[in-house]
Amino acid sequence: MNRFARNMLARASGGSVALSRVWPGRTDRLIIAPHDLRTADATRAAEIYAGRFVFAGKIVNCHGRSIFDLEPPSEDWEVALLGFGWLRHLRAADTALTRANARALIEDWIANPANKRRPVARRADVLARRVISLLSQAPLVLGETDNKFYRRYLRALAREIRFLRYAMVDIPDGVPKLQVLIALCYAALCLANQARHIRSASKKLSDELQRQILPDGGHISRNPGALIELLIDLLPLRQTFAARNIAPPPALLNAIDRMMPMLRFFRHGDGNFALFNGMSATSSDLLATLLAYDDTHGVPMANMPHTGYQRLDAGQTTLIIDTGPPPPAGVSHDAHAGCLSFELSSGISRIVTNCGMPTTGRDNWRPFARSTAAHSTLTYHETSSCQFVEMSAMKRLLHGAPITSGPVEVESYREIVQNGTLLTTSHDGYLAKFGAIHRRVLMIANDGARIDGEDTLSPPQGRRFKGADADFALRFHLHPAVKASRLSDARGVMLVLPNRDVWTFEALDDKVDLEDSVFLAGNDGPRRTAQIVIRQDARQASSIRWSFVRSTASPAVTNARRNARREPELPL
Repeated sequence: MNRFARNMLARASGGSVALSRVWPGRTDRLIIAPHDLRTADATRAAEIYAGRFVFAGKIVNCHGRSIFDLEPPSEDWEVALLGFGWLRHLRAADTALTRANARALIEDWIANPANKRRPVARRADVLARRVISLLSQAPLVLGETDNKFYRRYLRALAREIRFLRYAMVDIPDGVPKLQVLIALCYAALCLANQARHIRSASKKLSDELQRQILPDGGHISRNPGALIELLIDLLPLRQTFAARNIAPPPALLNAIDRMMPMLRFFRHGDGNFALFNGMSATSSDLLATLLAYDDTHGVPMANMPHTGYQRLDAGQTTLIIDTGPPPPAGVSHDAHAGCLSFELSSGISRIVTNCGMPTTGRDNWRPFARSTAAHSTLTYHETSSCQFVEMSAMKRLLHGAPITSGPVEVESYREIVQNGTLLTTSHDGYLAKFGAIHRRVLMIANDGARIDGEDTLSPPQGRRFKGADADFALRFHLHPAVKASRLSDARGVMLVLPNRDVWTFEALDDKVDLEDSVFLAGNDGPRRTAQIVIRQDARQASSIRWSFVRSTASPAVTNARRNARREPELPL
């Protein structure tokens, strides 16, 4: 290959780069390489060259064998390997050695037909990620190659794209379907003579974006993490349309414009997303990259009525509340039974969280993480407010455990009152089975120094509880960085934040317990933490009043004064 071709390919690291003149005259050629916004780490290129593949918390050493011939240690690890996203680390190193290493690994993949028959390799989302990776990292792989390898690479890529088109017949709804359509748009834009496929793929993607991205910018799965997963591909896709001098579909532009403000809506002061409906540890590097594309830089919106969330901001205090019903069954495989749960943060310190979902090994934790008890809300008779598919055969058939039933009517009413902002919410997730409605009232003071709440469990007017038991538990899961100590009268808990700020939780009419919990969404895996728990019988006491108060004096003075304080009356 001549020097001009090599130089053209070498410049591709800056973004979407035209490649059409590298192999002139061919009708089946790559003409552009899309940009990859995912963070690359050049140090990992040395590990890969040494035969050490570290994905999803697992390490596999090749010891001279092909990595594709080895038994994967976990499905998450195999997904990362077969998605070929690791090619970006080799590209970041940008040496002749890493380019040769990339070509050798691609040759290993192409040469063994058994690779394509692996079940994980044929999964639609994995296949879509592999197509996008092979397109975006083409400058790395083809930079110093010969014409024969280029032809083999292009044939293998074309085969993957054909498989991807067939995968549209049987693909899970939600994010995987959008990922496939995004990959097909990339393929049509990056290959020559694909005008028909560009029109078709753009139309299908537009229709799916209009269906899946709600008017307020949330995703129909109600998973905040879906926004990051989709935007990290949609933003470069918009650039790729522009690089081809093709107007991006209006639905693509509108979807991006709606989704970007949601990034700030779900974000706590420490930069992490609230843990609702399958959200795991926030990828801070990806989020920072995406926020750089946000032109508004404004204050987060307060109400996301279509996605079903509310946000209360006052001073340095933030409350994010789940006020929506479960998503449609077809996109509920990761959804949680956390209706009316909330997360609380003060400045850069998170105080109350949900347990979240781990980044790896999800199957072990999934039943607990999805339960109502793993959320900072009320649990009736140790039963979740949503029910999930439980039979193993049905789980295999449905590729997971979607929600089968849950709250139908979820109400929320927000108003500004004299002392702050009042949010009144309720859900009927316990109505059909237990004859009970959960009602939660939250009020945040104007300065953010106090949050008052009341949780009530009662039957609708004129009806009674079903069954002999009416026990319930109110839980507030604490972030692992919070140090909690139960007060001597067992009616409160002192909370010391990492910055030494002190908050006090109180429930003056009820006994407060401090129990073990687990924070699943840590960057370093699950971590032990604590939870505040109040247990009660709805037939004896149907409501629990509680408060979180930021202390303005030392803990000793705060404890001396606490018995003299009275909770403000919540407007009813």
